[in-house]
Amino acid sequence: MSDNVMTRERPDVGSYDDIVAAAQRTTGLTDFGSDLHEEGLRILADDLASPEAGLTPRGNYFHRSEVKSALVGVLLTHAAFQRFPEHADVAIDRPIFVMGLPRTGTTALHRLLHADPMAQGLEMWLTQYPQPRPPRETWEDDPIFQAMQQGFAAHHVASPDFMGIHYMDATTVEECWRLLRQTGKSNSYESLAQVPRYTEWLQRQDWTDAYARHRQNLQLVGLNDPEKRWVLKNPSHMTALDALMAVYPDALVVHTHRDPVVCIASSCSLSAETTVGHSTTYDAATIGRTQLDLWSRSYHAYHDARPAYDDAQFADVAFADLVRDPIGTVRGIYDHFGLDLTPEALAAVEAIDREQKQGGKAPSHRYDLADYDLTEDDVRRAFDR
Repeated sequence: MSDNVMTRERPDVGSYDDIVAAAQRTTGLTDFGSDLHEEGLRILADDLASPEAGLTPRGNYFHRSEVKSALVGVLLTHAAFQRFPEHADVAIDRPIFVMGLPRTGTTALHRLLHADPMAQGLEMWLTQYPQPRPPRETWEDDPIFQAMQQGFAAHHVASPDFMGIHYMDATTVEECWRLLRQTGKSNSYESLAQVPRYTEWLQRQDWTDAYARHRQNLQLVGLNDPEKRWVLKNPSHMTALDALMAVYPDALVVHTHRDPVVCIASSCSLSAETTVGHSTTYDAATIGRTQLDLWSRSYHAYHDARPAYDDAQFADVAFADLVRDPIGTVRGIYDHFGLDLTPEALAAVEAIDREQKQGGKAPSHRYDLADYDLTEDDVRRAFDR
């Protein structure tokens, strides 16, 4: 076994307190600012260490890194909040939130909307290490950015199938669940391992504090770009629409739609590809069962909550329309919300559209519902309203 492989394996996940100590050693910081994150991440760490999670040495390394990364994010952002107190005065007006079931085109649409020069999103490296966004021309000189780019380059080589499903690097705009997890709340963990106690805990939570922390992070990251509109995306926003709207009452929601049979099959495939070799218990059937439960719950929570809000704040996009006419779809969203699609913005959107249709970022993804011990009827029943 090579040294590189050995460094990516561990005999155990370690306790929550052990991971906290590791995060503090890594950052040189000790002040979390609050204990909002502790309950959820402690339950999660215990779950990951249990026989039910069935983690392998490789899985221990991966999942410990995920918990540690959340804790590092809390430490770094609390320090940044204190270093840049002026972030609290940054206004966030009519932010756009793209949401929908996984694999409904949210990533492609998010990147198209973000192309507008007057838009801003969360670049991958800033979701991991939030700070006021530096000028783009300085990123390559930043050691954190360099390290993340090198890591993604290695991941492209090691996991080409995953990159065909969901391309990313340190510069790409990404999902904002990494901000939500700073309060210990993220359903991403349910898509990576069998964590029943954490899942049960999360279902009982009010996410308002998670979105308040989310907003603080946006104020911090966007400190140097206050005139730009935020464009964000995450399927898990469906889980907690009431909390999102409580914190962002003027939010503009773009909801993407696709046949849930296809969505669940594809979502299972993504979870399986992400967690290859991580667990002896998180097998195909478990992935099928837990993904169907997670996303059907989120789907119903969203549709139960939506009627309470102004319909003018919601735009619905069919996946088939997005694929057929991405530029027209963006125009329709701008028109619906009364936004100005300038010639410069249109040219930028068209450039991203061309880029997404070619080269290494073109999608290449195969999946089958039956691989996860599910039938079409199972999915239709779960999503039936």
